[in-house]
Amino acid sequence: MSQHNAPEISKAALAAQDPSGRLYNEDLAPSSPEERKWDGYQLFSLWMNDAHNAGNYTWAAGLFVGLGMSAFDVTVGIFFGSLIILAGCVASGIMGQATGTPYPVISRITWGIWGANIPAVVRGIVAIAWYGVQTYLASIALNALLSRAIPGFRELSMAGAPEFLNLHLGGWICFLLLSIAQLWIVRTGMEAVRHFQGLAGPIIWVVMLVLMFYFLSKANWTFDWFSGPNGTKVEGAQRTHNILITVAQTVGTLATLMLNFSDFARYSPDRKSIVVGCAWGLPINWTLFAVTSVVTTAAAAQVLNADMNQIKDPGVLLEHVDNSIMFYSFTIAFVFATIGVNIVANFVSAAFDISNINPRRISFRTGGLITAIVSIIVTPWNYFNNPVIVGYFLGSLGALLGPFFGILVVDYYLVRKQKFSVRHMYLPTPESIYYYNNGVSRYALYALIPSAIVALCVALLPAFSGIKDFGWFIGAPLAGIIYFFLANNRVIVLPKDSVVTDPRTGRRSAAAI
Repeated sequence: MSQHNAPEISKAALAAQDPSGRLYNEDLAPSSPEERKWDGYQLFSLWMNDAHNAGNYTWAAGLFVGLGMSAFDVTVGIFFGSLIILAGCVASGIMGQATGTPYPVISRITWGIWGANIPAVVRGIVAIAWYGVQTYLASIALNALLSRAIPGFRELSMAGAPEFLNLHLGGWICFLLLSIAQLWIVRTGMEAVRHFQGLAGPIIWVVMLVLMFYFLSKANWTFDWFSGPNGTKVEGAQRTHNILITVAQTVGTLATLMLNFSDFARYSPDRKSIVVGCAWGLPINWTLFAVTSVVTTAAAAQVLNADMNQIKDPGVLLEHVDNSIMFYSFTIAFVFATIGVNIVANFVSAAFDISNINPRRISFRTGGLITAIVSIIVTPWNYFNNPVIVGYFLGSLGALLGPFFGILVVDYYLVRKQKFSVRHMYLPTPESIYYYNNGVSRYALYALIPSAIVALCVALLPAFSGIKDFGWFIGAPLAGIIYFFLANNRVIVLPKDSVVTDPRTGRRSAAAI
């Protein structure tokens, strides 16, 4: 390996070798040094946005309410689950930082220049589905805000109000308003995304803490850290089981972003920013937010003497805040936070994934427009409120993310040892070293098929209901092992413009051929 820095390949040169635009557009191009502004704080803010939202609040509160876990069980489980996500996001993020490319382009190294659309499309479907759900959850809070601010607006969501596809007119107005707002932010570009999430993350933390202390004070500061929602003590084997389930669900919740974290890390100036941002944002920030969710829900149930299943949704809970200033502040903050996570975890990924299908005709902004339109057409409130659809459709797609991640990481770190050619990632001809078998890697397919079958069986079949939450932990290592044995002995011929990344320093240098 030579000691000089590897030369940067200009975007003009990449565009010139692909005049048809089959693999290249400006949005999918490697990030330039001027674009690398996502430092440790920006990535930390990204995780604040990803944690601080209605969906994750409801999920964490649901562990306490629905599964009868203690706050201690939830805290420990989410902490250890976050450590796993930390390792996965750092691994994925380093790929993006080294190559400067988003997840669909990085996948070309492993899957081939055309085969990369396989994981990208699956990830895109999951992103669009959950984008719609998060928009719907945020619209509930917005509806509560408008109903209190404008008395006549409440009538648009009450029984007897106009209804279309199982959603009242008031719900439609709020859902469409949020869809337009998110689309505007994404169409403004990644710089707008960076500034928005940097602003929204800290605001919701302040509001969340105030909300927790508000209900705790109303409950005379009484809260049992080691008991379930009915006051029953949780200990022994049941506690261990609860923690393991929480770990598995935490990883499952964040497996989507772990796969495509390179979409954001590609804008980082160095590896240190990735590690620092993820370390503060995941095990520390995520765990603390989950704790506040559980404590707030339990305290609110005592104060309101209500069924906790009715108030674990913050959009519903906020309606019980009698202080108008606090109500409006909390509601606006939750709307902002949910927009933040939607853009970070779902919108950006879907836009890149869709753009990768046909770069010449679909830009990042056009991909975002398609995402917004499809999320409206599928009416997310219908499938979100149907546990069968959520459990089988979204659950099966989510189970596939584990094998995709296992194959990607094993290929980049163990098989290729962090060597790549940016130019060949955008070369749409058989001369590309990533052309493989007509543009698709058979090794990746052979590893995916059996591991995907196993992961889907675990997620869908009643016989495996006891371990259904652990599909990612089964599918990811299984796919990685199969891929390693298939691909590790093949001869990889590197072109002269290949790059080697030093595993210790992250320094890129030209490969010695």
